[in-house]
Formats: sequence, structure tokens, C-alpha cells
Amino acid sequence: MLKVLTHTIYRHLFLAQVIALLGTGLATVALALLAYELAQENAGLILGTVLTIKMLAYVFIAPFASALLRSLPRRQVLVSLDLIRAGVALFLPFVTEVWQVYLLIFFLQSTSACFTPLFQATIPDILTDEDDYTNALSLSRLAYDMENLISPTLAALLLSFMSWHGLFSGTVLGFIASAVLVASVSLPIIRPSPRTEKSFIQKTTRGIRFYLATPRLRGLLALNFGVTAAGAMVFVNTVVIMQAKFGLTAQDTAMALAFFGGGSMLAALLMPAMLRVVKDRTLMLIASLLLTLGLVVASNISSPNMLMVIWSLLGFGYAMVQTPSGRLLTRSSHPEDRPDLFAAQFSLSHTCWLISYPLAGWLGATWGLPITFLVFALVTLVAVIVAVMLWPADDLSEIEHTHYDLPDDHPHSSNGLKRHTHVYVIDELHTHWPK
Repeated sequence: MLKVLTHTIYRHLFLAQVIALLGTGLATVALALLAYELAQENAGLILGTVLTIKMLAYVFIAPFASALLRSLPRRQVLVSLDLIRAGVALFLPFVTEVWQVYLLIFFLQSTSACFTPLFQATIPDILTDEDDYTNALSLSRLAYDMENLISPTLAALLLSFMSWHGLFSGTVLGFIASAVLVASVSLPIIRPSPRTEKSFIQKTTRGIRFYLATPRLRGLLALNFGVTAAGAMVFVNTVVIMQAKFGLTAQDTAMALAFFGGGSMLAALLMPAMLRVVKDRTLMLIASLLLTLGLVVASNISSPNMLMVIWSLLGFGYAMVQTPSGRLLTRSSHPEDRPDLFAAQFSLSHTCWLISYPLAGWLGATWGLPITFLVFALVTLVAVIVAVMLWPADDLSEIEHTHYDLPDDHPHSSNGLKRHTHVYVIDELHTHWPK
């Protein structure tokens, strides 16, 4: 897996991702402390609103950003967005009102909604070998999981000799370092394909329309909803189970989340080898069934040790569904259209989180956790069934099809033949999937 880091451009981008993630992790800790200083016992309300603002920015900003930025040079755009994020984070230690927190977080997360899909869409243009790209996806998953473990530890260390205000300095430095690393490499220049859309709304929804017209991506969306149902139960209700049900401490809650991250990291390490022998569809469906099983068993958790085992299983299944998604998006798009498709995935997957997060909290508090686990297990199982129906088992790359609407002399009509076979993706000439 680490062999892919010998690729200079990717190594710089991976380091940029890791450093920016660490900076973001420090900001997460600092925001919790800032919220407590501003609102004391109502800090949870502030953090809940911050999370909602983050999800709303991710859902609605990403498609607009793709439409506005796709024709601009990628390196300059990514560097500029990193510097904007650093500038916004620079103001966070100085806020004195709650509304200022909300405003700055909206700007920060909106910028991240512009940056992340474009950054993700750039990696397959650099690593054109599928095995290399799979290794890169696994490394990215590892980076996210390691950040969940390292950032709180690093924050605790820094807080031993500085105030929480100083943690935001780490965030600023992380974004600046990311900008420097991105600026140090040359990124491929991808010329945007000519557009047929007339209105800005058509341009904005282009990626989502292409996404929803592709059967394997419709299946991915169903699996996304299932994986967010399982993830939301872990992220929202771990603290309730560990501290309210078992009467344990915040450290025990952190340990439970670490077991979830450990399961995810194990899946990321095994993913490249598994995908060499098992199809993406098969692996992702099995993983989703593991999530369903884990949620059913979790409805009857009787001890902290049992929870650790279940959380490890859920983390393993979570990463096995999440990690291959980049391969599906790359396989389903031309290089010039990838930013649109990655932005669509970013927006639609976070829409699933936006639904799952509040449901996990509300149902848990209203119906009780055992019933909520079973409800979410049912949701995950339905997601698997829908994915099987939407994503054909014989998911061919090359498909024979006919262009009835093209003139004989059109460049796409090979030797005047309107019926031909090639790698099929949704684009301006192929707006519907062949039946």
C-alpha cells in the first residue's frame, strides 16, 4: 500500500491531506471548549447547531462550487481555498458571541465543501493505475481514522502548556502547510467538456443528474444511506450508552470510538487485497449486511466489552462501504467530468448524514436505544435490497448501444455506424443508461 507514496505528486497531496486533517481535528476540540466558554451548560446546543451548519454547507455548496470552479486551474483553486480556510480559522479565537461562531463555521465549511470534492477528483487523474488508486483510497481512509485518534491526543498535549485559543493556531498552520504542499506540485490540466446546459441551475445539477442516471451510483447512494444510519448510531449514541447506561467516563467513551476507528483502519489495510479478488459491488453489499447484523446485535448490548466488539465490526463494515466509492465515481466519469460527480457524491452522501444524525438522537431519546438500533438495522437492510435492485450484478464497463439521434457524419458515429461498443459513462452524448 505504501508503495504509492513513491509517486511524488501524490505524496505531497497525501501529506497536505493529513496535515489539514490534523488541523481540523484540533479545531474540533477547540470549538467544544469555545462553546463551553460561551454557553456553559448549553454548549451542546451550540455544537449541535455547528454540526447542522456543516452538513447544510456540504449538501448545498458543493454542487454550486463545482459549477463555478470547474473551468479554473485546479492547483490555484485548491491553494486559494486552503488559504481562505486558514484566514477564517484565524478569527475563531477572537469571537465573543455565538452568532459569530455560526457565521465563521459556515464560511469555513463552505470553503471545505468547495475544496474536498475537487481535491478528491484530482487523485485519480494523478494515479491512473486502478491498483495505485485503490491503495490511495485506503491510505485516505487510514488518514481519517488516524486523525480521530491523534488529534484529541495532540490537543491534550498542547493544552498542558497553552490555552484552548492556541489550538486554532494549529488549524491555521495546518491549512497553510496544506496550501504550500499543493502549490509545490504540478497538477494535470483537465479541459472541461463543452456544456449543453443553458441555465446556471442546469450546470449546478449536472453532476447529480449524471450520478442518478448511472445504475452503479444509484446503488452507491442506497448504500450511503445505510452506512450513515450505522455511523450515526455510533457517533450520536456512544456517549449515551457508555456514560448514561453503564455509568462510565468520558475516557471510556473515547475508547469505544477508538474501537470503531480500529475496525475501520483494519478494513482500510485489507481493502486493496480484497478488491483484487472480489468485485466492488459484492464487497460493499457484504459490508452493508455486516452493518445490519451489527446494529441488530447492538440492540441488546449488555456490557462495555460487548460494545467494543460490535463497534469494531461496525467500523470494519463502515470503511468497506465507504472506501471503494472513489473507484465507482472514477469508473463512471470522464476526467473532465469527475469534479461534478465527486461533488454530487459529496452533497448526496452528506444529505444522508443530515437525515441520519437527528433521527439517531431523536429516536434514541423518544423510543429508547434498543428499538432505535432495530429501526436503523431495518433501514440498512432496506438500503442493501434497494442497492441490489438498482445496481446490476453484470455491471459492464463496455456496453453496445445505438445513437438514433446522431447524424451519419457526427464524429461519435464511427464510420457512419450509429451502433457501437465502448466504455459507457453518462455525458452529453449518453444521457441515459442503455436498457
